[in-house]
Amino acid sequence: MDILTTVFIAFGLAMDAFAVSLGVGTGSTQPNRRSMVRLAFHFGLFQGLMTLLGWLAGSTISHWIASVDHWIAFGLLLFVGINMIRSGFGSSSELHAADPTRGGMMVMLSVATSIDAAAVGLSLAFIETPIWRAVTLIAVITFGLSLFGLVFGRKLGEKLGSRMEIVGGLVLVGIGLRIVLEHLGV
Repeated sequence: MDILTTVFIAFGLAMDAFAVSLGVGTGSTQPNRRSMVRLAFHFGLFQGLMTLLGWLAGSTISHWIASVDHWIAFGLLLFVGINMIRSGFGSSSELHAADPTRGGMMVMLSVATSIDAAAVGLSLAFIETPIWRAVTLIAVITFGLSLFGLVFGRKLGEKLGSRMEIVGGLVLVGIGLRIVLEHLGV
């Protein structure tokens, strides 16, 4: 597979991470630079690792991944999205939902946005693509788009206020629904 095709695949895979980053950036707990780099790094890392895992798994577990991946992603995104929406309706003095740039919440978002990368990795194994180039491009492009989404989302959040967290939560729920609907062929 040529490098341009790999770049297009990487951009396609990074779109969910970009959209989630945009939502996180608009939240009322405005991430600082370090938090933004940490989340973008984890999105890129998980995207690359899931691609590698899919490639390593080959065809032995593909039927397991395909049957549940969309439900796992939907559940994780729904959970985080609902927490963001609830937090957005709370008063500004309330304690907001868990910081999505740290700990378990960050891991959940990283997994939710990278499950499809395992399926891509599986297909890359079938067409005998040089995996290290693909994994590196996927990770770097995801990192860059995630960072851009966080920065742009933060600017939106500053201009439009803490209620943007509701919009961010709705974006996450929408991404989860899209994943399930695409899988169901709707």
